[in-house]
Amino acid sequence: MAEMVTYLPISSPFIRFAGRYVDEAFGVAAGYNFFVFEAALVPFEVVACNVIIHYWSDVVPAGGVIALVLVLYGLINVFAVKWYGESEFWLALGKVLLIIGLIVFTFIAMLGGNPLHDRYGFRYWRNPGAFAEYYKTGNLGRFLGFLQCFIQASFTVAGPDYVSMAAGEAENPRVVMPRAFNAVFGRLMAFFVLGSLAVGINVPYTDPELVNAFSEGLPGAAASPYVVAMNRLRITVLPDIVNAMVLISAFSAGNSYVYCASRSLFGLALEGKAPRFLTRCTRNGVPIYCVIVVLSIALLSFLQLGNGASVVLQWFVNLVTASQLINFSVMSFTFIKFMKACKAQGLSRDSLPHKGWLQPYAAYYALTGCFVMTFVGGYTVFLPGNWNVPTFLFSYMSIFVFPVLFIFWKVLKRTKWLRPEEVDLLKDLDEIEEYTRNYVEKPPRNKAMKYFDILFSR
Repeated sequence: MAEMVTYLPISSPFIRFAGRYVDEAFGVAAGYNFFVFEAALVPFEVVACNVIIHYWSDVVPAGGVIALVLVLYGLINVFAVKWYGESEFWLALGKVLLIIGLIVFTFIAMLGGNPLHDRYGFRYWRNPGAFAEYYKTGNLGRFLGFLQCFIQASFTVAGPDYVSMAAGEAENPRVVMPRAFNAVFGRLMAFFVLGSLAVGINVPYTDPELVNAFSEGLPGAAASPYVVAMNRLRITVLPDIVNAMVLISAFSAGNSYVYCASRSLFGLALEGKAPRFLTRCTRNGVPIYCVIVVLSIALLSFLQLGNGASVVLQWFVNLVTASQLINFSVMSFTFIKFMKACKAQGLSRDSLPHKGWLQPYAAYYALTGCFVMTFVGGYTVFLPGNWNVPTFLFSYMSIFVFPVLFIFWKVLKRTKWLRPEEVDLLKDLDEIEEYTRNYVEKPPRNKAMKYFDILFSR
C-alpha cells in the first residue's frame, strides 16, 4: 500500500485503487467489504465494554449497558464530531502507554517484583507448556492450537488500511505516509509480539478464571488476562486501573469505528455506489443517515442477551477476521495489477516516491496467505459435533457476499476488467505533484507537539 499511496495519495485509496487498477466492480465490492469490516467492529467493542463493566458489578443489566454505549456513540458522532481528531490522538497515546506499562509490569513481576516475591520467570512455558492442545491431543492438538492463534492474529493485525485512509488529508503525504507505514508496521510487530509474550509469561492457559471467562463468558479475564495475572499475585488496585484503561480503549475504539464506517458508507454514496439519501449531512457536515445505518448494525450487540458474551464476541471476531483478510487480499491483488500497469506503460518503479521491498514476491505471498486464511478462519465449524449455523454465517458470509457484489455491479454497470495498458496511472497526478512542489512545512504548535512528532513520525 505504501508504494501506491505515496505515488497517488488520495482519500479512501485502496478502495478507489481497486476500481482504477482492476475493475470498477472490484472497487465497489472492496468498498462494501471495508464498510462491513468497520461496522462489525462497533458491536464487538460494545459487547467488550459490557463485559469489562460487569467486572465490577452486575447491578446494571447487559441490555442497559449496551443501550447506553450506543446512545453515547450516537451523541458523540452527531454533536461532538469536531473534537474527534484531537480526542483520538490523546486516547491513542493512552493506549500506547497502557501496553508499555503492561510490558514493564510483566518484566518486573516475573523477576519477583510482586507481593508474593514469586520469581516465576518462564515457568508457565514448562508447566503446563507453551503450546495448548485444541480439539485434539498430541502434536495435532498443539498444531490446531497454534493455528487458532494464527487465526486470532489475523483479527488483531490491522494497520495498512487505516493508515492509507488518511492519505488524502495528510500534510505532505509523499513524505509522511512512508514514515507512517513503517512506524505502524514496526510498532504493531513490537507491541503484538511483546504483548503476546507477556500474556504467555504471566498466565498459564489452564488458569480457572481464564478458562471460565472464555468458556462461560464470565467477567474478569475477558476484560484482560493481565487482571488474572494480578489477581494470582494478589496485587490490589492495579487490576481496577488496568480494567478502567481497557474500558476507555474499547469505548474509544468503538467510537472510531462508528466514525470510519459512516464515512466509508458516505464515500460510497458520494460516488453513486450507495443510495443517494446517504449523502445528506447536518449543518456540521455529519452524514447523519450513514451514522444511523452504522448504529443500526451495532444493534447486533444485543445478541449477547440471548447468548453468552464470549460466544457473541467470537461471532464478531469471525466476521471481522474474514473481512480483514479480504481487505488484505484486495490490497495485494491491486498492487500486483498496479505493478503490471507500470511495467506495461513504461513507468519505472525506481522513479516512484517510495519503493517497497521484495516486490512483487511479497505481494504474491501476501495474496496467497490471506486468501487461504480467509477460508481457514472458520474451520472449526466443520469438525465433528461442532456444526453451528450462526458461527458458519459469521465466518463465511463475507466470502459469499464479496463475489455477489462484484458480479451484481459488473452486470448492472457493465464494467470492464482492465488490462495493464488500459489502466489510468495519471489521473489526479498533476494535482498531487503541484501540491508537493509548493508545500511549505509548518512548524510544530509547541514544544510538546515537536517531541510527539519526533517520537511518532520516525
